[in-house]
Amino acid sequence: MSRRDTSQHGTSDVAIVGGGAAGLSLAHRLARSGTHTVTLVDAPDGPLRPPERTWCYWDRGAGDLEEAISASWSRLRVHGADGGDVTVEPEPLRYYMLRSARFERLVHSRLAEAPGARVVRATVHAVRSVAGGAEIRCSGHDGRKLTLRARRVFDSRPLTVLPPARTLLLQHFRGWFVRTAADRFDPAVADLMDFRVPQPGHGLAFGYVLPLAPDRALVEYTEFSRRPLGTAAYEAALGHYSRKILNLGEFTVQAVEQGVIPMTDARFPNHLGPGVFRIGTAGGATRPATGYTFAAVQRHSGAIAAALRKGRAAMPRPHGRRALAMDAVLLRALDTGRIDGPDFFTGLFRHTPPERLLRFLDGGTTPWEEWGIGLRTPLGPMLRTAVELPFLPRRSHGPTGIEPRHRESSR
Repeated sequence: MSRRDTSQHGTSDVAIVGGGAAGLSLAHRLARSGTHTVTLVDAPDGPLRPPERTWCYWDRGAGDLEEAISASWSRLRVHGADGGDVTVEPEPLRYYMLRSARFERLVHSRLAEAPGARVVRATVHAVRSVAGGAEIRCSGHDGRKLTLRARRVFDSRPLTVLPPARTLLLQHFRGWFVRTAADRFDPAVADLMDFRVPQPGHGLAFGYVLPLAPDRALVEYTEFSRRPLGTAAYEAALGHYSRKILNLGEFTVQAVEQGVIPMTDARFPNHLGPGVFRIGTAGGATRPATGYTFAAVQRHSGAIAAALRKGRAAMPRPHGRRALAMDAVLLRALDTGRIDGPDFFTGLFRHTPPERLLRFLDGGTTPWEEWGIGLRTPLGPMLRTAVELPFLPRRSHGPTGIEPRHRESSR
């Protein structure tokens, strides 16, 4: 066939665009159920494929993701800006880490075993609604044009422009996978937030340490602010954190990863037309006030799979209205500087039962539990922010330049 020819492939029940956390997770759920034919459209090898990423989340068990888990921790620690720390054991929850390449291998193996499931390596150019569903216009690695049809398409490609919002911060970070000359880490404890790092003029900053062995760890520097840093600034911050605060001594950097996650109260439309839906960060899965995404993606994928099994036309949203409303208030309070970010998050871990706090950060608490947590926050600044928020206009913030990476619960 010539490069101008278009190849038609049979219609699937479901097509998923993108092989990131959201696309892989939904494909995994649907392959397990076996009730629908599934096509996962992922970018071919080359510049469009992102580098390997780290995804983390907390849950009661690894479940069907166990084969992809690289490490887990039952104890979590937060260091306050004053140097004090709090260590919690949120039993029965554990904090899990997986790497994208290992998760991709797991999902692809499940798809290979599932009848009616396939992976297509192609660059997607357009997704549009057509009679009876939707179609995906794409091209293979050799440039050959492809048209894929499905009754429903779930698109996880990142947005180049975010919807209008009242508040937009970016969670941006750079991390080193380090190996130290001597044992420097406690593999039993993960440091979620270390506020002993110098704080920026706007927003907040913290270190993040996932120990993989006594002499190996992922060490990151993270900011919540309006603009990402340059590589040199991240490297300087990581060097200061590793050498002056963690006192790692001699070490080597074995790998590097970097990313940006939107933290916004924008309204993400998840239904783009008959048969076309957005998922992942593009569909609003990222928690506005924390950047947590991966656990929400797992729950959302399960809810979508259940809706498809029941034959529903409407698809569920990743977060409830109450959780988004609370996040909008906290995000605005952080952005305006009405609350001190390091003190706020450290206080939550010091004064809230850990299992309840993690469920709260995931949007899994009851109104009564949320009321109790709210009483431990700065009431005046939070109430002032809640009162003004409905009167603030939503405005466009222009191109994001975001290449999402999801640690959960992003983190």
